[in-house]
Amino acid sequence: MSPAARTDVLLLANPSRQEWHVVRAAAGAAAAFAQPRPGAEASEDSLLVLPLGQDAAVLAVADGMGGVPGGGEAATRAVTTLGRVVEEGVAAGHTLRSCVLNGIEQANAAVLEMANGAATTLAVAELSGGLVRAYNVGDSEVLVVGQRGRVKLRTVSHSPVGFAVQAGLVDDDEAMHHEDRHVVSNFLGSRNMRIEVGSPVRLAARDTVVVCSDGLADNLRVSEIPPLVCLGDLDAGVARLGRAASARMADAAGDHPSKPDDLSIVAYRPMPGATVLRRLPPPRQLELDHAAG
Repeated sequence: MSPAARTDVLLLANPSRQEWHVVRAAAGAAAAFAQPRPGAEASEDSLLVLPLGQDAAVLAVADGMGGVPGGGEAATRAVTTLGRVVEEGVAAGHTLRSCVLNGIEQANAAVLEMANGAATTLAVAELSGGLVRAYNVGDSEVLVVGQRGRVKLRTVSHSPVGFAVQAGLVDDDEAMHHEDRHVVSNFLGSRNMRIEVGSPVRLAARDTVVVCSDGLADNLRVSEIPPLVCLGDLDAGVARLGRAASARMADAAGDHPSKPDDLSIVAYRPMPGATVLRRLPPPRQLELDHAAG
């Protein structure tokens, strides 16, 4: 069975409206928020939550690159190919790490097969046995945030600005406003694609894993993300991230970052004994509920 045919899998491929979902995954829960950029008919992002047994799952966000044809299809091919290859590999008894790496390589081949210059970034979080490992290609990001707001892990964006931040040549605030912020140096759809693989990080009880497209990373400073996502329930935290990034996109005045873009967020938190499996209406409707509460 393909991942897309399973009822416990969350796949949002190029959504045409705001989407907000919560699903059970890896002895916890994953919440997702997605929407197209303002004025667009559909997003060029796609995201995946793939549960794999009692304590394992794969989270992925692909951001189809603008300025070239087929970005949205490239993103969808990336996450669906990744999901299929991982599921088949795990069923065959291979390690999850090898399955993810093979899935990313085959996703790159699937984008190259389009033969029209299409490209996409891809960020993946592998969850297994209370550990998380990050994989990334491009400038979509994986973060791990502690309950008290400390950023325990953040992937490096594969871009000139991202590498400058890593080297200490520019700080995060300068990077947010840098004229070359949009330039990406590594992506699926390239024969020179490379995969950055992180070391495994053990998750504490209230740690939160965030996988996102640059629609989040280009509108909220990294220091602004923990207070929004860590407070209270996971689904409410993801909705706060989505609303805050959307508000920034709509307001270019002032010194804060503002970049209208497709927005995709997947967040995970360990929750032993969790039984949640629900799909919620778009956050616009729930915003009134939160305000009333």
